Amino acid sequence: MSAVKAQVPHISIKVETNTNRSIDYIATKTDPGTFLVVLNFTNLTNSLSKEREIATITGYAGNVYTMRPENKNQDIRYSNFTFSYIRGKLNPKYDPEFVYLLPYQNGTKVKALELTDGKAKYLGSTTPNSWKIYRFSTDAADTVTAVRKGIVVELKDIYDTDSREGVAFTSNQNFIMIEHADGTLAEYNGFKKGSTTVKVGDVVFPGASLGMSSKASENAEPSITLVLSYLKSADFESAKDKTKQRDKSLYGYITGKFLTGENSSMVLESNQVYTSVIAPAIVQKELTKKELKALVKK
Repeated sequence: MSAVKAQVPHISIKVETNTNRSIDYIATKTDPGTFLVVLNFTNLTNSLSKEREIATITGYAGNVYTMRPENKNQDIRYSNFTFSYIRGKLNPKYDPEFVYLLPYQNGTKVKALELTDGKAKYLGSTTPNSWKIYRFSTDAADTVTAVRKGIVVELKDIYDTDSREGVAFTSNQNFIMIEHADGTLAEYNGFKKGSTTVKVGDVVFPGASLGMSSKASENAEPSITLVLSYLKSADFESAKDKTKQRDKSLYGYITGKFLTGENSSMVLESNQVYTSVIAPAIVQKELTKKELKALVKK
């Protein structure tokens, strides 16, 4: 999850005072993903709320928070209201043994490379110690597929292939962000411009096409990078403080276990070649009954 992407304006909040003197904070969002919202009030009086409240919102719109008066016969008052937000569900319960597909079509030979410090190449020394990136490369540009069922919450498809040498991970890449049912996130980076096949709001199944891989540099093999993550902290203030330690990231990163032609559940070894397998059991395990019926009819 790059800091650059977290700065995109996704949410606006409207304030409405009710007849019972409570106050609703109603959000409108540009995508259906989950966001953590931090509400800050200055000089707050006659309220059961604190001056800093945390809320979660999903979908395109909804009530983020309702503030209620301590004395129901008087109005709530404060001198200033601001809010901050970041993508993700705070500390979601996820299964560390969950098995993902490799991000390519069935039978594709894929070379895996684990990049543990990639973000530092373009964000200086702010990389958290837990940062983990998987790069998957193939001999020729190929179709990139979803590693797990989820909903597309963000994408960018505007950049030409980055031809700079020595770039392991750059912010100027076409990417797709997918949120999974448990609140974890998958960020796929490095799509060929104009090749993405999904849009924000689409539900994608494991093995579904997302777009085409591209070269990170002129002499590099076509590849895609994958980051599996989750929101682990709401401490925005520490995250903005550049004097803090490098591991003070708002996100935690997941060491995924993958289904390959060589093993049914494994942590990938760097610089090894694996065979992508699209197994029905993996594809179907998170599908609803309606989705399963539709899949059978195809």
